[in-house]
Amino acid sequence: MPQTFSERPQAEPRRLTLGTFATAAAVAILIAALWFWSNIVMLGFGAVLIAIALRAGAQGLHRHLGLNVKLGVLAVVLAFVAVVAGVVMLAGQPVADQFGQLVQGLPKSWDRVREWASGNVIASAISDQVQASDQMEEGASKLASNLPDIMGRLTGMVDMVIGGLSSVLLMLMVAIFVALEAPTYRRGAIRLVPPGHRTRARHIMAELGGQLGRWMAGQALDMAIVAVLAGIGLWLLGVPLALLLALIAGITNIVPIIGPVFSGGIAALFSLSQGFDTALYVALLFTAIQMFEGNLLMPLIQRFAVQLPPALTIIAIMAFGALFGFAGVILAAPLLIVTMLLVRRIYIEGILGDTEDGDS
Repeated sequence: MPQTFSERPQAEPRRLTLGTFATAAAVAILIAALWFWSNIVMLGFGAVLIAIALRAGAQGLHRHLGLNVKLGVLAVVLAFVAVVAGVVMLAGQPVADQFGQLVQGLPKSWDRVREWASGNVIASAISDQVQASDQMEEGASKLASNLPDIMGRLTGMVDMVIGGLSSVLLMLMVAIFVALEAPTYRRGAIRLVPPGHRTRARHIMAELGGQLGRWMAGQALDMAIVAVLAGIGLWLLGVPLALLLALIAGITNIVPIIGPVFSGGIAALFSLSQGFDTALYVALLFTAIQMFEGNLLMPLIQRFAVQLPPALTIIAIMAFGALFGFAGVILAAPLLIVTMLLVRRIYIEGILGDTEDGDS
């Protein structure tokens, strides 16, 4: 006799066990560690990203040339160093010459700024206020009294630059070691997962590696195309430091929305030595490049890479920037990829039991 609805056994409510409290405590400790050691976490995450790229290149050499994967990693590193050294040797002198031209053209740029200010009502009012407060001696005495603080700030900036370069070098070294012994580190990470969930953890880790690898490949292609387009456009406009500004445009394009605005502003500022018309053309050039990149290039790339919702990307930049500082802004996109995948696989599918594909 079939049971009625009222006679069917009800699911027993989950009880709070010692394991539940231990898991919650472990999660809380992990969050606290991420907060207090955010710099180390970001360096480690950046090293993992570089290691994935090195490993992917080494596996490509293994498939096509039969080269050992570890030797392939070293070959990829040496090839990257050779490319960077070649670019520096070939472009170093032209960039230095262009920089010299830029310095020589700064007085002309300043004269143009003054001419523009003289014809602008707001700028003229500001200039009159500055000239009205003619207190040079008082300003000089204040400057002299603040000189130790200024020197201290300069020293702090030098220390920050040296510390940043040291961190980047350390990150690169860690990335090479991780790429060389990736299976060992992967097995170690899997052993931190309870035995009953290790198979699923392996699948999630493999999926994470695949998505991050595709994102980096697509991002590298996008950055290269943006750099080439910016370089050609700046060269045609006769802007000083066109090569350097194009490289900045390509590199900063890794940060969505903020990077293009930053690189476009820098290029427009440097182009002032050629006149305001040139600066306006440069601004229009970068606007056109970003419209092409956002509406045509990136959608084509994302068909083969990872598609990130624009709204979530902006929120991720703000959130990870607040949590991890400038490094969080740079790594916001890959961090968003990791967060989205873990939420989908662990929370939505693992806890809620919803296995439907929300993208269909």
